[in-house]
Amino acid sequence: MEVVIVPDATAGGELIAEAIASLVRRKPDALLGVATGSTPLPIYEALAGKVRAGAVDASRARICQLDEYVGLPAGHPESYRSVVLREVVEPLGLNESSFIGPDGSAEDVQAACEAYDRALSEAGGVDLQLLGIGTDGHIGFNEPCSSLASRTRIKTLTRQTRADNARFFDSPDEVPHHVITQGIGTILEARHLVLLATGEGKAEAVAQSVEGPVAALVPASALQLHRHATVVVDEAAASKLKLADYFRATYAAKPAWQGL
Repeated sequence: MEVVIVPDATAGGELIAEAIASLVRRKPDALLGVATGSTPLPIYEALAGKVRAGAVDASRARICQLDEYVGLPAGHPESYRSVVLREVVEPLGLNESSFIGPDGSAEDVQAACEAYDRALSEAGGVDLQLLGIGTDGHIGFNEPCSSLASRTRIKTLTRQTRADNARFFDSPDEVPHHVITQGIGTILEARHLVLLATGEGKAEAVAQSVEGPVAALVPASALQLHRHATVVVDEAAASKLKLADYFRATYAAKPAWQGL
């Protein structure tokens, strides 16, 4: 696992966007796994800027979802499909045919979960998966004590998670109780995992995930098992890392040809 400490969210977004651009230059039809929420927005904004400037051609790239609400129609403005189309697919100049996501409105949700895992495999696997982290260490909607071998499945949202997401809906009662999420085992199959965390509120979760033991209680700690995992954090999110100075030194000494 590589830990990169950056000054702020903008710097983190630019760093990760350049890593994605570099991947797409090498592999134009790369499958990019995206996350929703406010944390990854600087990544998408920086990447879209590179596309507009002609610094990278993303026209053949493919996009896949990390998770989706259960019970919201695909066209609902707060379905994660709609969010990804607005924040990623459209700004990159892609069309909906480049998008792969689970069907949260399916009558047979379990079958939809299994179908999504198959779709990712048939697409050749995820080349780079973006992740955020919850204050309790969750990734995707894999809440604490999720199996580290879990596959894409239905999960029940905690009261806190529903409260956190209520700001996107007209009423807290409208927030769905269930989601489809890539499981931790599914996430770990991506070739490169990139987690971005910003703000002091994420500092404890980051420290436990990076420096603590691998444990289902802290789902993001599973990244320690991955062959190519990068954790990008701003100074606030890095504030509880015991090895922060070491991480700064190793990144400063890293050969440029290695990339992110």
